[in-house]
Amino acid sequence: MQSDSAESVMRELLARAGVEVGGTRPFDIQVNDRRFYRRVLATASLGFGESYMDGWWDCAALDQLLDRILRAGLEQEVRGDWRIRWHVLRSRLFNLQKPSRAGVVARRHYDLGNDFYRAMLGRTMQYTCAYWQEAAELDGAQEAKLDLVCRKVGLRRGMSVLELGCGWGGFARWAAEKYGVKVTAFNVSREQVQLAREVCAGLPVEIVHDDYRNASGTYDAVVSVGIMEHVGYKNYRTYMELAHRCLAEDGVAFVHTIGRNVSSTTANAWTTKYIFPNGMLPSIAQLSAAMEGLFVVEDWHNFGPDYDRTLMAWHGNFLAAWPTFAERYGERFRRMWEFYLLGSAAGFRARSTQLWQIVMTREGRRQPPRLGCQEEET
Repeated sequence: MQSDSAESVMRELLARAGVEVGGTRPFDIQVNDRRFYRRVLATASLGFGESYMDGWWDCAALDQLLDRILRAGLEQEVRGDWRIRWHVLRSRLFNLQKPSRAGVVARRHYDLGNDFYRAMLGRTMQYTCAYWQEAAELDGAQEAKLDLVCRKVGLRRGMSVLELGCGWGGFARWAAEKYGVKVTAFNVSREQVQLAREVCAGLPVEIVHDDYRNASGTYDAVVSVGIMEHVGYKNYRTYMELAHRCLAEDGVAFVHTIGRNVSSTTANAWTTKYIFPNGMLPSIAQLSAAMEGLFVVEDWHNFGPDYDRTLMAWHGNFLAAWPTFAERYGERFRRMWEFYLLGSAAGFRARSTQLWQIVMTREGRRQPPRLGCQEEET
């Protein structure tokens, strides 16, 4: 496609979202390199993100721009070339989340540096959605999330918990300190495991540096907060079978995950290349099919808008801390990370992505009290 033609198409598409090239509003795009137009039409979301990283365009309020693009459905208008088609086909042909690939996202994303994540995430080191119903600041909202999980699972002193994917040990520490339970947690990230063991030192917590699929034993609760985004659609049933196998007859299983409104076999091409290799978001249909015959769903709670606020808080922390990390990571990383954080916030603001907490039990047991859900029922 000729440059002038590509520019006309892109301007028309952006106009559908109320966005003007060269406009004065914070969500308008300022194009610095006219190759931007052809690149985006050729490689869709991948080219859109990469061209921002390369400085080919700017926007004063990326979150507002991407919110408008998502609400207008422009992603569906630009299909891209063979590179995007291969990205989709690859996820259907191969199990991109099999055990031998599980460490890729740990090495490329979670092992960036504990000091970097501490600066962005705050005192709690929680890299999942906070719960803002009664909180005024990030740390308080993250602690509210941790306690909400514990109450939904019905933790009591002396219980045992299997945590599949434990981040930096925040949930394990909270559950052990506040509820007196014993936690066994699995994680494939070397950096996270190292800090989690320090954070949980002296508590009845075992941090296992291994893939979640190697978990065994019987526990009163099986919990995952933020791992389902890395499980992959070919492995959802495997995850549910493991949770079922490790759950006591009267136990409670719990999943906290980002979700999408429609089923897919892959994620945004830019996100999988630069942020979460081999990641993907589940749909309700995919998760419910994986649960069938194994679990009764006791509660399915969506508070996706809270993730918008969480991501904007992380972005504020990131900007404040950036001078400390600028030399280590460089300008292209800064633009990449801002595109990631603000684009993710836009996804939740536009309601194209959700945040689910799912409580499950085995068939045949008595229904547990809906602990932690009283706020929504008043």
